[in-house]
Amino acid sequence: MTPESDLDIARNVIRTERNALEQLEASLGQSLVDAANLILATDRHVIVAGVGKSGHIGQKIAASLASTGTPSFFLHPTEASHGDLGMIVPGSVVIAISYSGESRELIDLLRYCKGNNIPLIGMTRAAESSLGRFSDVLLEMPSVPEACPNGLAPTSSTTMALALGDALTIVLMARRGFSREDFGSRHPGGKLGRTLQTAGDYISEHKDALPLVDTSASFEQLIIAISEGRKGCVGVVDTDGRLIGMVTDGDLRRAMLAGRTGAGTQEVMTANPRTLQPDVRMMTVIKSFSENRISNAFVVNENGKPLGLVDMKDLFAEGYV
Repeated sequence: MTPESDLDIARNVIRTERNALEQLEASLGQSLVDAANLILATDRHVIVAGVGKSGHIGQKIAASLASTGTPSFFLHPTEASHGDLGMIVPGSVVIAISYSGESRELIDLLRYCKGNNIPLIGMTRAAESSLGRFSDVLLEMPSVPEACPNGLAPTSSTTMALALGDALTIVLMARRGFSREDFGSRHPGGKLGRTLQTAGDYISEHKDALPLVDTSASFEQLIIAISEGRKGCVGVVDTDGRLIGMVTDGDLRRAMLAGRTGAGTQEVMTANPRTLQPDVRMMTVIKSFSENRISNAFVVNENGKPLGLVDMKDLFAEGYV
């Protein structure tokens, strides 16, 4: 088999799945709205179930729902038949996925939902299947060929199920008015979550001693303070502890090149440097650093006293940028 034929096969897979998605898009109707209304009407969990590849898709859908404001978890139908049906409490909504609609492992779950008045949203191609008939809301997918050359391996069908789950998730997200901040609060370990922290949150996790001097510091003391602080800068405070200036290693180099090694701190410093308020978002901090080409800034309280320091090198090292 030549590389060209490999590429032909691969392109055909993508083409087949794209066609399936186009048919899915065209088929969307009131049932999607009904499914969203059903979920929004409950304050209980949405429980997603599926077997095999549909189960893998179901796990992703449950995770997407949970991370975007709809409490959800995945329930394996086989485990459900052996006691985990107890996880489904009155008020819950179940989403069951089976392209054929006849996965035998789902039967106990379907009967339980019907017998206990648990609303069931079905995702299947077959309205007359067991899943189709048991569903209170049917998200019917079009019948399309799988991209597998044998027409057997779930490919087009799972792509449609994934896209349909995403569509429902984003509709719910929009209806709830779910914000970037809401999303970030559920992803504290990710880059987005970190950038949605406030500067106050950031410095609370970074307790390093602040590189600070007063106005009486000599040129030599400035060099020592910047070297020991390892942030490339030092803050200058007045007698009340308020930040009134900043000296960077660049300021020192320029002063040395100009032969001004006897200059006082107030002659070398940048007065009234840019500062950060504790409630500013880290994404705003990063944008400000980039736009203004600065490497660091002190976080100050309402009285202008420094509380912490944010350094761009640290942000790079910690994955904020």
